[in-house]
Amino acid sequence: MAPEIYPYLKIEIDKHRERAKGASLFLLTGSANLLTLHQLAEALVGRMSVISLYPFSAGEYTGRGGNFIHRLFESKPVYRSYKPYKIIEYIKDATFPEPALNKEINREQWYGDYLNTLIQRDVQTVADIRDPSRMIMLFSMMAMRAGGLVNNNQIAQETGLEIKTYNRYKTAAINTFLFFELPAWTKPTRLNKRFTKTPKLYFTDTNLLAYLLKRDLNDIFNTDSVTMGRLFENFVACEILKNASSIIGLEVSHFRTSDQKEVDFVLEKGKEVIGIEVKLGSTLGTKDFSGLRVLKEAVGKRFTRGIVLYTGTDMLPFGEDLWAVPVSYLWED
Repeated sequence: MAPEIYPYLKIEIDKHRERAKGASLFLLTGSANLLTLHQLAEALVGRMSVISLYPFSAGEYTGRGGNFIHRLFESKPVYRSYKPYKIIEYIKDATFPEPALNKEINREQWYGDYLNTLIQRDVQTVADIRDPSRMIMLFSMMAMRAGGLVNNNQIAQETGLEIKTYNRYKTAAINTFLFFELPAWTKPTRLNKRFTKTPKLYFTDTNLLAYLLKRDLNDIFNTDSVTMGRLFENFVACEILKNASSIIGLEVSHFRTSDQKEVDFVLEKGKEVIGIEVKLGSTLGTKDFSGLRVLKEAVGKRFTRGIVLYTGTDMLPFGEDLWAVPVSYLWED
């Protein structure tokens, strides 16, 4: 966006503020966080509202289910069976509108073009990037760590970037919505445990993540259960991000103790806490709920329920306030 128009936008908004009575006058779009464009943010402080639009969620693509986070907080799970589904197809469809809606599109070319445009235009807007090839290297390094804890010093060393340059590049990628960091849950409890304070990393689009890994999603699904497990967790993280963006007061974090007891996602709204663990598999056992039991002990009466999202079809109880929930719950009522 041309910075020379910012003062004129401010003048026009102020001129029509009384007459407009809160109505919007201009729509500014872009692939970067507008709040990081300092000249724009300063010119329009108190005069704009920012809405983040993410790629399709599975529920948006199918047109079913509504906001599953609302359902998690408002209604208790009950025993039921869901119809069979192919999880890989839903992951493919939960992406940017163009590749989602055009089944004939060359996806590899589309995601490559998207990355090139992102680096050459949007990343340059929010950061002084002198060596775009280092950005691609950084993206690839981050892709191999999706779903893991972020060790900034180690990644900077592996990419050959000074830590200040690395932090600038990483911030630029976050501000252009390529990936995001999930903070750690570190609130005080009566448990004699320490909690990690390190965030986890996820990509905003799982299909783009597969592209950066230089892997075909179908091949990963059929031959590589370890990588598929990471992509499945990233998919759920994206679905939470998209659904959580419209819920005021919702906090999302991950839970991990120093002795490696963990819960992939913790949702907090007011005094209620919901834990979500993710498992790639069509069957579950009691050990799959061990992290949720530690979280329940940590938060006490605030614990509303804990669920394990898996690729089965039955919603089943696994103890008080603990449920196995098919991942199709994300897009099915």
